[in-house]
Order: sequence, then C-alpha cells, then structure tokens
Amino acid sequence: MKISNYFLIAIGGAVIGAASGFAWRAYDDAGQPEVQTPVAAVRQVDVLPNFTYPDLDGRQRSNDEFADKVVVLNFWATWCPPCRKETPEFVALQEAFGGQVQFIGIAIDDEDPVREFADTYGVNYPLLLGDVDAVAMSRSLGNRYEGLPFTVVAKPGGSVVLRHTGGLERSQLEPLLRELINAG
Repeated sequence: MKISNYFLIAIGGAVIGAASGFAWRAYDDAGQPEVQTPVAAVRQVDVLPNFTYPDLDGRQRSNDEFADKVVVLNFWATWCPPCRKETPEFVALQEAFGGQVQFIGIAIDDEDPVREFADTYGVNYPLLLGDVDAVAMSRSLGNRYEGLPFTVVAKPGGSVVLRHTGGLERSQLEPLLRELINAG
C-alpha cells in the first residue's frame, strides 16, 4: 500500500497546526492570573476594626491611638517583593505628611526579620507584629485571597476609603491622602 505525498502533507500540516494552537494557548494564558477561590466567606467591614498588636519594642499598639488621623494600614511581609518595593514610598509619604497621616505596618512575619527590615529601610512608622488574627482582619477588610501587600486607607474616625491588594506607588497614594487631609 502506497501512501500519497498529499496525504502525508495533510497529516503533517494538521500536526503542525495543532501544535501551534497549543503553543499559542500556553503563550496567551501565561500572563493571565490564575483564578482563585476565596479562602473563606467573610463579611467585609467598612470601618477599621479595633486591633492591638505589639510593636518591635514589645509595646502594645492600638488603632485608637491614631483615630484622629488618616490611617494607611499596610499588611506585609519581609519576603514579599512588592512589599519591599513600596516601603521606601511609604517612608517618604510618612515623612511628607507628618502628623496628619499615620502609616501602620502589620507584619505577617517573625520579629527578627521585621526588625532587620525596619533598620535596612529606615522605617519611620509603627511596625506591628501580626498573627493569624491579623490575617483574619485583613480578610474582613476585603483581602479575600490573603494577598500581600494589602493596604487600607481610612479617614479620621476609621471609615475605609481604599482597599488595595498589591504594591502601591507614591503617585497612586499621595493624591488620595491630600484629598482626605483637605476634606478633614
């Protein structure tokens, strides 16, 4: 039985076409985020919940201390690349806004790496040591997938005006902070 050249060319073309289709599909999906299921259904709150966590000196710090300020609450970790990238921006903004805005970092991490991180980056705002309760609090604030960094901005009094998962840059945050200060 003799196989015609046309038949072989047709089979080869089909194989190449199928391979190209699979390759394109893999390439096209490579940049797409994987769809995840939320860890748990949690009712999202619109006001910062009361919290108390220790700072790096062992002092218990509460959000009540900052109730009269715009608060930028940042959940982060030392091993998180976007967290490391945004920290110098937060340090600069804390310096620029002084007593009108209070950045608070809640580290989902161990004390020693957090202390080293604070020294390396010259962090000028409170870094608190979170635990599983801090992760639950971030979920209640809208961090359904427990992503880091996760940042919440609240007006004086605690009303939440921004929730953001992922790194933030000064140019994204500064206009909102100015608006909140001018409104207050």
